[in-house]
Amino acid sequence: MVDADQTFVIVGGGLAGAKAAETLRAEGFTGRVILIGEEVDPPYERPPLSKGYLTGKEPRGKAFVHESAWYAVQDIELHLGQPVTAIDRAARTVRLGDGTSIGYDKLLLATGAEPRRLDIPGTDLAGVHHLRRLVHADRLQGTLAALGRDNGHLVIAGAGWIGLEVAAAARGYGAEVTVVEADPTPLHRVIGPELGQLFTDLHAEHGVRFRFGTRLTEITGQDGMVLAARTEDGDEHPAHAVLVAVGATPCTALAENAGLALVDRAHGGGIAVDASLCTSDPDIYAAGDVAAAEHPLLHARLRVEHWANALNGGPAAARAMLGQDVSYDRVPYFYSDQYDLGMEYSGWAPPGSYDQVVLRGDVGKREFIAFWLKDRRVLAGMNVNVWDVTPAVQDLVRSRTPVDTEALADPATPLQDVLPHP
Repeated sequence: MVDADQTFVIVGGGLAGAKAAETLRAEGFTGRVILIGEEVDPPYERPPLSKGYLTGKEPRGKAFVHESAWYAVQDIELHLGQPVTAIDRAARTVRLGDGTSIGYDKLLLATGAEPRRLDIPGTDLAGVHHLRRLVHADRLQGTLAALGRDNGHLVIAGAGWIGLEVAAAARGYGAEVTVVEADPTPLHRVIGPELGQLFTDLHAEHGVRFRFGTRLTEITGQDGMVLAARTEDGDEHPAHAVLVAVGATPCTALAENAGLALVDRAHGGGIAVDASLCTSDPDIYAAGDVAAAEHPLLHARLRVEHWANALNGGPAAARAMLGQDVSYDRVPYFYSDQYDLGMEYSGWAPPGSYDQVVLRGDVGKREFIAFWLKDRRVLAGMNVNVWDVTPAVQDLVRSRTPVDTEALADPATPLQDVLPHP
């Protein structure tokens, strides 16, 4: 039973934490809500960091989830620039970096993830960047603008979503860009080889150079500045800056030290939670990038590092903390904008999970939908420069029903008619 004397603590100042706090108030919770963020900035969304804000098309403030005054109006206590260093589950308290402790009745961990580092010489040079936080985007935006003015070179380690979006932003500023990727195509482990070439061609048309099948082995420099990046195939690439975009690691140290159940790194890592986003401790929940949740629809444990998961997972966890019956079964979703290509992806089709890719539309014009299928069942769909189809795509994913693949590939057949009618 939830009452007005209870205190709900949220650890993590990102979108998941902010939306959880918002939902607690919207659902009528009148107790204390304390939101603790390690960063000095109030909670913000991450997509602008590699999209609108990084390109200079949107102001910095657009990234913030709420205006600063909103938290006081909603009686949400903000503790910013203050890390949580420990959880005492027996006492139900969290300890802050300054040594103070805060008690909780329910606790939400929305600690997110941190960029993976490269264990190679030269990563301590001033021109080496990562992109996960707003301060990272502040610094990288200035670097890209300077590279554009000076005809400078950016080397990007990793051809995932962050690497490709930053490549597009850098070309927008006029910088020279080389992307180094160990796999044979961009996004190889997300969309497979069938669609990876599409992004190779897109970026090549805009002047991006790719080096596939190799990795960075050293970043060289002088007086603290980057001069070049060397790869394991023996090549040396001129570089005035390097972006390391080789994935992210969930921030699980708090949970691990508190003895909560985790998922091992070989299976994606993260804090193990059930479908209600509850951890192995009934008073502690987890949401967003750090949560590895049992998915009721997909019958798998997923850790999803995308905006929509934070947007929807935070509120779901908040409702569960309030004692509501929650089964978090959202179809995983993400989107990307690169040059004149916009795309949305719904579903989950990891490598080896599908046996067929069906294309609908004009791939040459980059106006199409791709579907990944297993036994004629749609596991995932990606619409490229085709809009207002996400609900229909997600319905196909949710149906788990074999479809007529010829109808699926035919743009003249409405997606709603692809499924067999009862």
